[in-house]
This record gives sequence, structure tokens and C-alpha cells, in this order.
Amino acid sequence: MSLFLTQVMIGIQNGAVYASLALALVLIFKTTGILNFAQGEMALYSTYLVWYFTQHGLPVWLCIVIAVAISFVGGALIERLVIRPVEKASPLVLVIVTIGMFLAINSIVQVQFGSDQKTLPAAYAQNVWRPGGVQISTDLLVLVGALIVEVVIIYFLLQRTKLGLAVRATASNPESSRLLGIPVGRMLMFGWALAAALGAIAGALVIPAAQGGGGVLVPSSMQGILVFAFAAAALGGFDSIVGAVVGGVIVGVAQSLTIQYVKSLSDIVLIVPFALILLVLLFRPAGLFGTPTVERV
Repeated sequence: MSLFLTQVMIGIQNGAVYASLALALVLIFKTTGILNFAQGEMALYSTYLVWYFTQHGLPVWLCIVIAVAISFVGGALIERLVIRPVEKASPLVLVIVTIGMFLAINSIVQVQFGSDQKTLPAAYAQNVWRPGGVQISTDLLVLVGALIVEVVIIYFLLQRTKLGLAVRATASNPESSRLLGIPVGRMLMFGWALAAALGAIAGALVIPAAQGGGGVLVPSSMQGILVFAFAAAALGGFDSIVGAVVGGVIVGVAQSLTIQYVKSLSDIVLIVPFALILLVLLFRPAGLFGTPTVERV
């Protein structure tokens, strides 16, 4: 039983990371209707920024704060310079643009920082506790705590502030929002900026946690995480903040239990999470917490 609970804890730890990146995907989709396939590489670039600043002797937490701030500005610039010129294009064009961003950002990372392995230090001390034989690590507590803080901030921002009201109005009906005097363009920029900042936090925390405090950072580090984040968002619903969190935890736990108990699938762990998604989408295409779309024929 302790082994099972340990694997559940590991799954929750991984799920917190997937949920953080899924939150970024959901924020962009809610505000613009775009599936951002470059979200993982945006987080990757931010994580390399953290590594770069640590090489100049700055404390890790300060490096993360600086990288998050730069990512916030960078996300806004991407929306203004790359996305806005094609925002009224077909969904296929938007998909191609985000895939192009994926390739471009990955190439920029390799040119600017090199393709060799980097070691990203953790921002906190590494400890492991075993109450009742169940392994609980500092990584688990920090990642889950960071996710909770992100969700609380997003909730109060979107539900309790005028800025959040404007963002939700823009996402719901941009044309009516323009008529009411809401600066729709700025709200879209803010959505991309906030998503980029969330991705920066996810990347900066997950890479050290993945290797027990001495995380190996390479240009492909975020690609697998992005796949699971997409799975989490699809499972929970691309328009649901709560769904992103629940979906991330479900995918993370399913991945962990598959690796431990289904040895024949340990090398292809994507099968079980995507099988769960398929089952859910067969019965609820909008996801577990997504809003079903009703169209009049």
C-alpha cells in the first residue's frame, strides 16, 4: 500500500507541473481561441534565462522572478508582433503559426545558449520524508504549493478585479467589448503575457525537481511536458481553469501508476493517459469541466 501511495504522490508532483503548463494553454485559449503549440518552448526559453542568470551569481529565486518578468513582457510582444497580424486568419493558419513559433524558439535557444546540457540548480533544499513508508519530497510540496498559488491568483484576478472582468468580457464577445470601450487588444496581450509567465514558473521548478535538485536542461526538455499538458487541458476542458488542474493531476497519477505497475507500457506511458482522454471525450467532448458548445441548426 505504501508503494501505491508513493506512486500517487509522484503522480501528483508530475501532475502539478502538467497543470501549471495546462493553465497557460487554457488562458490563451480562453482569451483568443488559439491552441498555442509553442507554449512549451516559450517555457523552455524562460528556463534557460533562469540558468543564464544563475551563471552570473544571482540567487535562484531572484533569477526566477527576473525570468518571469521577462517572459511576461515577451508573451505580450509575441501576441502583438506575431499573433495579432493573423488573428482573423483560419484556424489552420493559426496552428501553423504556433508550430512555426515552436521551431523558431527552439532554434533561438540552441543558437543563444548552445545545445549542450546545462545544470539548473533548485531554489530550495532537497528533503524527503517517509511517514508510514510513503515518500513525500520537498519537490512535491513546492510544486503543489506553486500550483495552488497560481490558481488562487488567477481566480482573484479574473473574478475579483476590473481587469479580470475585462479579460472575461473580451474572451466571451470581443466585438461587444469593443463597443463598451474595453481595449480588446490590450486584454489579448495580457492573456498571452500571463500565460508566458505561468510557463516560466513551471519550467523553472520542474527541471530541478526532475533530477532531484540538479536538473539537466537541454533544448528538448519541455517537449514531453507539453504533450502531457495538452492531455491535461483536453481532459479537463480547454476553457476551464479547474479542469486544467484536475486534468493535470489525473494525467500525472495515471502516468506514474503505469510506469510502476504496467511494465509492458513503461516505455510508452502516453497510452494510458490518452486512453483516459479518449474515454472522457467520447462521452463529454468538451472535457470534464469544459463548457459544451450549443449551436442552432
